[in-house]
Amino acid sequence: MKNNIKKMGVLIALLTLSFYQLKAQSVYKLTDSKDIVMKLSGTSTLHKWDMTATVFTGQASFVFKPGSETGLTSLKSLTFVLADANLSSGESGLDKNAYKALKATQFKNIVYKLTSATVSPQSATKYLLKTNGNLTVAGVTKPVTMDVLCVVSADGAITCTGTYQLNMTDYAVKPPTFMLGAMKTGDAVTLAFTMIYKKTTAQLAKL
Repeated sequence: MKNNIKKMGVLIALLTLSFYQLKAQSVYKLTDSKDIVMKLSGTSTLHKWDMTATVFTGQASFVFKPGSETGLTSLKSLTFVLADANLSSGESGLDKNAYKALKATQFKNIVYKLTSATVSPQSATKYLLKTNGNLTVAGVTKPVTMDVLCVVSADGAITCTGTYQLNMTDYAVKPPTFMLGAMKTGDAVTLAFTMIYKKTTAQLAKL
């Protein structure tokens, strides 16, 4: 009888813990704010170049301390999807060659999926995340490690910023050339982003 009561107590404790963890874990989606931006920057034999996008989709599962709106403890998942066609430099020639290099007709999206993250508090509302994930460009997927700074605002929105440098050839992307080869782009590209996630009542979707 005592053993049964003990087992029942353990079961109730586990169910209670699971309930609080579930409550503390929330689904967030990227907002349509004009403040979100993804930028690809590189160099060429003539000048530096940038391609930016302000339209992309993504979602995340942030976990907070029970009863806290700002005490971030972990990041369970995070994804974003950027359509190649949403990247623009403002120069049609550069864009056309970039889409061709990215094989945009065959692989329409740049996709990122988090695999793990560790959270280090910097202040009451600011957190440094050491993240690992998989980045897919032009149909090629590579593991990436990057630091992401997350700030939790008063309205509960979470702003994530970070940069990552990659080589186009690592993703089987041939650096574009222009003007019959007179202008050549460098292999190294820097990806910089500002993403704002807001809490939703939706279930976490699978990509």
